[in-house]
Amino acid sequence: RFQACVYFASVFQAMSCGIHYLASVFMAVTPNFVCGIPGNVSSVLFFNSSESSIEDIWTLWTSTENYIVVQLENGEVWELNQCSRSKREVSLDLAYEYKGNKSIFSCSDGFLYDDTKWRSTVVTQWDLVCDREWLAKLIQPTFMLGVLIGAVIFGDIADRLGRQRVIWFTSAGQFVFGIAVAFTFDYYSFVIVRFLLAMVSSGYLVVAFVYVTEFVGIKARTWASMHVHAFFAMGIMIVALVGFLVRTWWVYQIFLSIATLPFVLCCWMLPETPFWLLSEERYDDAQKVINIMARWNKVSTPFKVSELRSVQQDDLVGGRMGDNDASSTKKHNILDLFCNWHIARRTITVWLIWFTGSLGYYVFSLSSVSLGGNEYLNLFLIGAVELPCYIIACIAMDKLGRRNTLIPFLILSALICVLIMFIPQDFNILIILANMAGKFSIGVAFGLIYLYTAELYPTIVRSLAVGSGSMMCRVGSVVAPFCVYLRSIWIFMPLLLVGIMALLSGILTIMLPETLGKPLTNT
Repeated sequence: RFQACVYFASVFQAMSCGIHYLASVFMAVTPNFVCGIPGNVSSVLFFNSSESSIEDIWTLWTSTENYIVVQLENGEVWELNQCSRSKREVSLDLAYEYKGNKSIFSCSDGFLYDDTKWRSTVVTQWDLVCDREWLAKLIQPTFMLGVLIGAVIFGDIADRLGRQRVIWFTSAGQFVFGIAVAFTFDYYSFVIVRFLLAMVSSGYLVVAFVYVTEFVGIKARTWASMHVHAFFAMGIMIVALVGFLVRTWWVYQIFLSIATLPFVLCCWMLPETPFWLLSEERYDDAQKVINIMARWNKVSTPFKVSELRSVQQDDLVGGRMGDNDASSTKKHNILDLFCNWHIARRTITVWLIWFTGSLGYYVFSLSSVSLGGNEYLNLFLIGAVELPCYIIACIAMDKLGRRNTLIPFLILSALICVLIMFIPQDFNILIILANMAGKFSIGVAFGLIYLYTAELYPTIVRSLAVGSGSMMCRVGSVVAPFCVYLRSIWIFMPLLLVGIMALLSGILTIMLPETLGKPLTNT
C-alpha cells in the first residue's frame, strides 16, 4: 500500500513532463500569412474570387507561392506576398494577373495572419516569419538543450543531496516556470524561461525513475518503471486535447501548467528512499522510513537496519576493507562510468541505445505530423500508440528478460525503416501503419532502457548513469529535428539513419548482461 501511494503520486507528475516536452507543437505553429497593408481595404481578389475582407480568403489559400491582390480606399492596388508586397503603378482595373510595372516594398506594416485555426501563437505574437523564421525553428531545439543539461545536473545532485529534495524542487519549478512562460514579454525571455522549465522537467523525470525503482520491490519493478512512460504519453494526449479546446497560446500554456498542481501541493509528504539513506550511512533515518512503510503495509515485525549493518561489517572484515572504505567516502562523478574497460564498454553501449531510442522516437513522431489528416488526432494517436507498447514490453521483459526483449525490438525497428522505403508513395494508409509500427517498436526499446540502465549500475552512481544516459537521449532529440530536415535531400534519409543506428545498437546489446530478477547492487 505504501509503495503504491508513493508510486502513483510520483508518476502523476511525470504527465507534466510529457505536457511541457510537446507543448510547443501547437504553441509555435506558423499559420498562413501575408504582408500587412498600408491603409483601409475596399476589395480583395484571390484568383477568380472577389471578397470584401482578407479573412474570407484564407479558406481558399493553398500554397505559400500564392499572393493576394487588394484595392485600398484611396484607389491603390497592392499585391501581398508572404515576405514582400508590391504596389502596381497602373491601377485602372482590379485584375489578378498583372504584367505592368510594380514597386516592391518590405513588410514594414507587420503581417496579416490566418486566425481561423489558432487565434494567437508565439509566431503571430512576435512575427517569427520570413527573416525571423529561424527563431521559431530554434524553440524546440533550445528546449531540448535545457532538457539535456537538466538531466545531468539534477541526476548528479540527486546522488549527492538525495532524491526527495530534488523531487520537491523540480516539481515546484515546473509549476512556477510553466506559468511564467505564459507571461513572458518578448521572444528572448520566452526562450530563457522555457529553457529553465526544460531543465527542471528533465530533472524531475530522471530522478522520478530512480526514486520509484528504489522504492518498488523486484517483482513489480518492471511494470512500475515502464508505466512512468505511460503517464508521459498521457501528457502528450493532454496536449492534443487542450490544443483542440484552447486556441490562444498563453491561455493554452496556463491550462497545461495547472494540470499537475495537486502534486505540487502534496509532494512535500514524499519520503527519502531507504537505498539512498543506507548508501550515505544514515541508518537511523532509513529505519524511520522502513518503520513507516511497515505501519502502512500492516507488517507486524519490521526489518531491522542493524541486521544489514552487521552483514556489511562481516563483508568488510572478510578482506575487502580498504576497497569499500574508499568507495563510501569518495565522491562519484561521470568518470566512474569508465573506471575499467568492462564498465566502459557497458556505458558506451547503453549510451548508444539511449541516443538511438530518442532519435527514432522523435523522427517517427515529427514525421507523422506530415502524414496529413487532423493534427490534434495525429498527436493524440502518437501518445495513445505508446500505451499498448509498454504493456507488451513489460510482459516480454518479465518473460524473456531485459536484454532478450531489447535486441529483437531494436532490430525490428531497423527492418521497419527499410520496409517503409519500399512502400509506394500513394499507399497512404500502409505508410501510416508502418510509421506507427516503427514508433511502437522503438517505443519498447526507449521505455525499457531506463529500467535496464538503473539495474546495470550500483546505487552510488545509479542516478548519474540514468542522468548521463538521458543526456545522450536528449542529444538524440536535439539532432532529430535536423535529421527530419534531411528529407529535402532524400525523402528516406531520416529513416536510413535511424535504421543504421538501431541495427548497430541491437548488435552491441548482445554483450550486455541480463538483470531480470537480480537484486540492485549497492557498491
